[in-house]
Amino acid sequence: MDTAELLASYEQMALIRRTEKAAHDLFLQGLVKGTTHLAAGHEAIAVGASAALRDDDYVFATYRGHHHAMARGATPEECLAELMSRATGLCKAKGGSMHLTKADANMLGSYAIVGAHLPMAVGAAWSARLRGTGQLAVAFFGDGATNIGSFHEALNLAAVWKLPVLFVCENNQYMEYTPIADVTAVPRPAADRAPAYGIPGEVVDGNDVVSVQEAVARLARRARAGDGPAVLEAETYRHFGHSRADPATYRPAEEVERWLKHDPLDIARGRLTEAGVPEEAVTAADERAQTVVRQAIEAAKSAPPPDPREAFTDVWADGGAAWRT
Repeated sequence: MDTAELLASYEQMALIRRTEKAAHDLFLQGLVKGTTHLAAGHEAIAVGASAALRDDDYVFATYRGHHHAMARGATPEECLAELMSRATGLCKAKGGSMHLTKADANMLGSYAIVGAHLPMAVGAAWSARLRGTGQLAVAFFGDGATNIGSFHEALNLAAVWKLPVLFVCENNQYMEYTPIADVTAVPRPAADRAPAYGIPGEVVDGNDVVSVQEAVARLARRARAGDGPAVLEAETYRHFGHSRADPATYRPAEEVERWLKHDPLDIARGRLTEAGVPEEAVTAADERAQTVVRQAIEAAKSAPPPDPREAFTDVWADGGAAWRT
């Protein structure tokens, strides 16, 4: 990244961080229904990876997917309105927190079923191969998904067909409330499994946006060249609990403190300082993010509820269920 790209990435991460904080606050105010799985702390993975991808590449995320939707172009207002069940939401209030999707940007969904989207990414990569588009599919998933059968099935088929797909594990050290190390036979739950399928498995600092961007760019070039899939394990840490019902008291205080000192925004700030970017420019980026999110909160609050008559639109390819009855 050059300095302009790094500053833009920093601002995007700041925007995501403030949006996640807003989601947390709105939940506590009773304005967000259901649960939320916040990605505060994961920002560098989404932003760094997206910076290395083409606009027409396919992205698949988990229920902790707000950051990926925004990295691919969803606005804070669209996301917060969706969480608040407003008609102006990203999915018109049909998806909620766990299903943010921006199909017009090829962000093909956030999935609540653990590991379910990995075979879908393989299918998207196969489609790209058949059509000769040069597109790449990227599946982002948590460390817990590496112990799910679909993870292994997806890696195997992608390797057999040498498909242009990347599997990016957001290893935040915990599968819900259980340390991943307690239930996994290898130290690196994603990267250490990759060699079994004859594909590369790498580990990267998931809190450093530049390191993520460089790793994804390199593996993307490899995949587009016909050399097949790869696994990238991005080590990170969530700043909140697993979901809004989780105070995360099971995490050791010293562990939390250590990871919070390795904050993605702080790392990017440090890189900007080293590159000679004036502090005023970084402050201005923070202020722009703050203004956008503040306006998004007010717009989402004042947006109308969805029209019940639209409940069955966007469900089937023809736009409705009438023909089925």
